[in-house]
Amino acid sequence: MRDQLRVTLLSLRDLFATAAPFIALTVALLALAYWMLDPTPPRQVVLATGQDQGAYAEFGKRYAQILKDNGIEVRLRKTAGAAENIALLRQPGGDVDIAFVQGGADEERPAAIDESDVPDDGLVSLGSLFFEPVWLFYRGDSAERLVKAPELTSLSQLAGWRVNIGAPGSGVPNLMARLLEANRIDPATITLVREPQTPAVVGLLEGRIDAIVFASAPESLLVQMLLQTPGVRLFDFAQAEAYARRFPWLSPVSLPRGVVDLARDIPPADVRLVAPTATLVARKRTHPALIQLFVQAAQQVHGGAGWFQKKGDFPNARNTERPLAKEAQRFYTSGPPVLQRYLPFWLANLVDRMWPVLVTIVAALIPLSRMLPPLYTFRVRSRIFRWYRQLREVENAIGRRPNDELLRELEEIERRVEHVNVPLSYSDELYSLRTHIHMVAERLVDPAAALARPT
Repeated sequence: MRDQLRVTLLSLRDLFATAAPFIALTVALLALAYWMLDPTPPRQVVLATGQDQGAYAEFGKRYAQILKDNGIEVRLRKTAGAAENIALLRQPGGDVDIAFVQGGADEERPAAIDESDVPDDGLVSLGSLFFEPVWLFYRGDSAERLVKAPELTSLSQLAGWRVNIGAPGSGVPNLMARLLEANRIDPATITLVREPQTPAVVGLLEGRIDAIVFASAPESLLVQMLLQTPGVRLFDFAQAEAYARRFPWLSPVSLPRGVVDLARDIPPADVRLVAPTATLVARKRTHPALIQLFVQAAQQVHGGAGWFQKKGDFPNARNTERPLAKEAQRFYTSGPPVLQRYLPFWLANLVDRMWPVLVTIVAALIPLSRMLPPLYTFRVRSRIFRWYRQLREVENAIGRRPNDELLRELEEIERRVEHVNVPLSYSDELYSLRTHIHMVAERLVDPAAALARPT
C-alpha cells in the first residue's frame, strides 16, 4: 500500500507544502476579519421595561421568549418607566442595552424635533412599536363636585384637582408638563401626586385621588380594569388633532365605541385620544445582530391588529425621535435577511456578516493562486535538479582526479538517486538524470566509446 501511494500522478505532500503559505495567509485574514467584525452577538442582553402590570413589562416577557428561541437570554430590568429607561441607557458603563421609551418622555430633547439641532446622545432607535394613548381617568363624582358637570371637557378644568401623574422616572410627568404648558395651565393650581400606578389606582378607587394619567398600550391590565370600572370615566381629547400638530411625537387616535365590551357597549361612544409612540431605543454600541433580532421580534409582537392600529401598521420607522439604527433601517427596507429564512440564526448571521470579507479575500487570493502550479513544479523538479550540480562537479574533475575515485562518487550519486521519489508525471526527468549519470560513468571507464556514441 505504501509503494502504491508513492507512485501517483501528483504528490499530495508537495501539493500541501506548496499551498501551506497560502492557506496560512487565508486563515490569518479570516481570523483578523472575524476579530474586527465580531459577527457573533453576546448571549445575554439587558432590556429595561417598566412597572409591574404595565404594557412594557408584558411585552418584555414576549421579547424574552422569542430571543430565547434564538439562544439569547434577555434579562428584564424593572424600572419606573420611560424616563428612567433613558437615564439608564445614557449612564456611562451601564449594563442596560435596550429599553422601551415613550415619545415625549425625554426631558433633554426639545418638543419640536430637528435632528440637526439635537446633540447626539449615543442612542439609536429600532423603530416605533405601538401607540401609547394618554389615558386620563377621573372619578365622575369628582367632576360633579369640582366642575359642576358630569364630564371634563378641557384640561383647564383640572384646577383644584388631585391628579396622579406617575412616579418619578416614568414618562408621564414630562409629557403632562408639556400638555399643561401648551394649555397655559399653571401646575401650581393642580395638586400633582407622584405615586406608582398600582397605589395610584387604589387611591382613585378609594377617592383619595380625583384623576390619574397613564400613557400605556391598551394591553395594560390596569387600563383594561379602569375602562370597565363603574364611576370611572375616560377624558375625551376633543383637540386631539391640534395636539398632534403641536407635538410631532403625538398622534390622534380614537377608541371605537364598544371595543372594550361589545355586549355592554363600553365605551358608549368613540373617545378621542392623543398617543405618543412607544419605541425601542438602544445604545449605538449594541451588537447589530441583537438589533436585527429585536426588530424581528417586534414584528411578531406588535405586527398584529389592535385597538388603534391595523395589521402591519407596526413596527415602522416613523416618529422615532432618534436616528434609526442601520440594521433596523435594513429590516424596514428589505425585510429579514434571506439566509435566516433557511438557516439557524447563528449560522445565517455569521455568513451574512462575513460574506463581504470572504469575497474580498477570495478576490485577493485568486491572482496569488496562479503561482501555485509553477511553485509545485519547481518543488518537485528541484529534487532531481540538485543532483546535476554534483554530476557536473564529477564531470569537470575528469582528468584531474583518479577515475576510480570519481566512479565511487558516481556510484554514491546513483545509489541516492534511486531513493528519489517523484510523481509519475515527472518520471521522465528522473530517468533522464540516471541516463546522464551512466553517460558520465562511460566517459570514465571507456572514453573512446563514450565519444563514439551519438548524442
